[in-house]
This record gives sequence, structure tokens and C-alpha cells, in this order.
Amino acid sequence: MIVLALSVYDPSSTFEICKSVSFLALTQMKIAILDPASGIAGDMFLGALVDVGLDKAWLERLPSALGLSGVEVRIADVQRSQVHCIKVDFEIPPQPHGRPVSEIHRLIDAVKIPEKVARSAHAAFEAIAAVEAAIHGVAPDDLHLHEVGAVDAILDVVGSIWGVELLGIERIYNTKVALGDGTVKTAHGVLPVPAPATIRLLEGFNVRHGPPGSGELTTPTGAALLRVLSKGAPPQEYIPKQSGYGAGTRDIHGQLNALRIIVGEASVDQYDHHHHHHHHEHVHTEHLHVLSADIDDMSPEELAGAAEVLRAEGALDVVLLHTTMKKGRLGTRVEALVQTSDLARLEEKIFLQFTTLGVKTFDVVRNALERESRLVRFDGRDIRVKVATLPDGTQRAKPEFDDLRRVAEETSRPLSEIRSEVMSAFNEAAPTSLSPRGK
Repeated sequence: MIVLALSVYDPSSTFEICKSVSFLALTQMKIAILDPASGIAGDMFLGALVDVGLDKAWLERLPSALGLSGVEVRIADVQRSQVHCIKVDFEIPPQPHGRPVSEIHRLIDAVKIPEKVARSAHAAFEAIAAVEAAIHGVAPDDLHLHEVGAVDAILDVVGSIWGVELLGIERIYNTKVALGDGTVKTAHGVLPVPAPATIRLLEGFNVRHGPPGSGELTTPTGAALLRVLSKGAPPQEYIPKQSGYGAGTRDIHGQLNALRIIVGEASVDQYDHHHHHHHHEHVHTEHLHVLSADIDDMSPEELAGAAEVLRAEGALDVVLLHTTMKKGRLGTRVEALVQTSDLARLEEKIFLQFTTLGVKTFDVVRNALERESRLVRFDGRDIRVKVATLPDGTQRAKPEFDDLRRVAEETSRPLSEIRSEVMSAFNEAAPTSLSPRGK
């Protein structure tokens, strides 16, 4: 640890000045930089992790640990463009036709893996399901991953995320992602590279097409791992400690077909390190979309009613904003925050419910607090209390307004009085980490 301190001496006010001295304490964080100059796939990620120290015996036991019987793991030393790499393959027995994504989530919940690993694995499969469902026009819960690919994806995703945890890597970054070119054969036919799911999952990343003749370099599984794990571009300065290579399937002439991983250390101040730990634990990142339209010929009642339809149809949030349109006309901008799986359906709803002739779409990233709903019994009635966990681990609570209003109408008591009593009862039963802002 490096400590930098500024000291000032003033005999007349030594105590006050000492209290105000600022310290910048630097600590070293273990990081990894993924260099997908020849793309990224789950097996390449695993190979790269093995090459920087992930226990081969642990990886060989992974299928049985996940309850996937009959799967054999092959770990081999190979050459790609005369560079030593590690190649990981799974030999998977015949599988039932298709595996629902919901079954994959149940499998992750059923096995004993670290909570942090399970949370990231769920996020990866939720991302895959959301984009695949939007592409194929089905609900995420109805989506099936095809046959062997489902088992392969489970091993790649859980194995890579768990491997990162076992190696003690605290943050992952990535350089520019090579997509490949040409076409790829899938269960849905021959598709252009990158596959539709791959490019959707990489929205917001820095990517490039090619090299020419390389075929598919980045797979949907590899893209999902980047989306869930990577914090973006590498820091400007870091200390490399070791590097490794996870081999791709083909040995492409004139191209190192491997994923390079660079493990190193980067200096961060203690506050940032502490904040990152809690942020990762209590805040999750969502990749969402905003549908926007400007209206100047609907009454306030009509606008409010149409907005309620969007909320009822699954929009995460709907806001109506005052705006000035062309020729100085006063208007209203409607903005709906939606998930990828609901994007096309809710865009259609906007056209049907509002008088707009055009809808704009924006991709957004939302960092959302971990939250849950608890019940408080009040005067023989249940009132839901929404509890959010802040990045520092404290909690903030707020009773649901609709429940407060319902109980106020049923009991003829003031709503504010009910809220106060509900929060008093909740605070008495809540853990000491409850933030005073929730009172």
C-alpha cells in the first residue's frame, strides 16, 4: 500500500488542521484484460484461464459439479501460429432436443456454487435469452437452447465466471473485439457473421469486422461473457504479471487464432476499491432501451391513459415531458423504458395508443439497486414495503403507495399516519443496516 499525506503545522490550530488532513491510500487490485483480437468464445476463455493458472483438475470435475453427467473434458497443449495455447473441449453425449432457458436457471440455483458466480451466470443467460427472444419473436421463457449447445453454454459460462473468481481476479477489461466475416451454420440455417445474437450482445462495445476469410470469431456465449464481466477499456496504466492464450478451434494461416488474457495489477485508491466491492455486490447493470415520441395533438387525459396502457403492457417506466416542437407548438414527449424482449411489441403499442407518426429508439445502460419486497401487517391488512440495498450495504425502505391508499380508504385514516406507523413497525423488525433515509 502506498500512502500519500499532506501535513501542515499551525501551533494555534493544530487539532483542527490534523482533523482535516486528507490521505490518498493506494492499493493494488488484481485485474485481467481480455484481448479478443481473434474473437472470443467460451472454450477460448476457459483455455486462457487455464494458461494463467486455473486448476485443470477443477475444470475436469466441473461437469459433475454442475450435475451434467457423461460429459468428458479434454484439455490440450496446442500451437496457434507457433504460439503455445491451451485448448479446452467438452465431449457431450446426445441430449434431449432443446433445453429451456428456465431449466438452465433452475440448474444454476440447484448446484452449490458461489453466490457471486451464480448471479453473474444468471445475468449471462438472461442476456442471451433476451436477445434471442427478440430476434425470434418469442417470450424469453419459451426460448430453448438447442441440444448440445445448451450443455456447452452452461459449462462455458459457469466455468469461465467461476474460474475468474477462483483466480482472484477483481476486475475484467477488454480491448477491441474481432467479429470475423463470412457466414456461420446454425440450427436456424446459415447466418451472416456476426450472428444476430452476437452483435446484439455486443451493442456498446468497440468491435471490428474481419479479418477476411476468418469465419466466425466471436460467438454469442463469448459476447455474453463480455457483456456480464467486462468493465470496458483497460486502464491507461497497469503492471502485467502474466499472460496466457486460449486456443480457437481452427489454426488460421497468418493469424493467431486465440484469446489472450493479461493478468496484472492496477493501482486504485482504497475508497474506489471499497466502493467497487459494494457496487458489484448490490448494484446490477441492465442494458435497456428507451422508446421516444413527441405528441402535440392529444389531451392530457388521453396522454395519461395511453401511458398507463404502456405500463400495464410491461414498460419498466413511462414519463411524459413538456417539450417545444416546430413552429413553437407546445407538446409532450413520451419516453418508455423497456427490456429488449419487449422492444418491438411496445413500439407497436406506442403507434396504436398515441397519435405519433414516428418512434425513436435509444440504447441505455441502467445501474439498478438490489431490491426486494416485504410485507408489513397493519390493522389486519398487508402492506408491501419496497426495500433497496445501497452500494454501502445499508438499506432504504418505502411502503407501496397503492397499498397505503387502499388501507386509508378502507380504514378512513389519514394516509400519512398509516405510512408513519407502517415504517415504525418495519424499522423495529428490520436489521440495523436500514438507512435512516427510509424512515
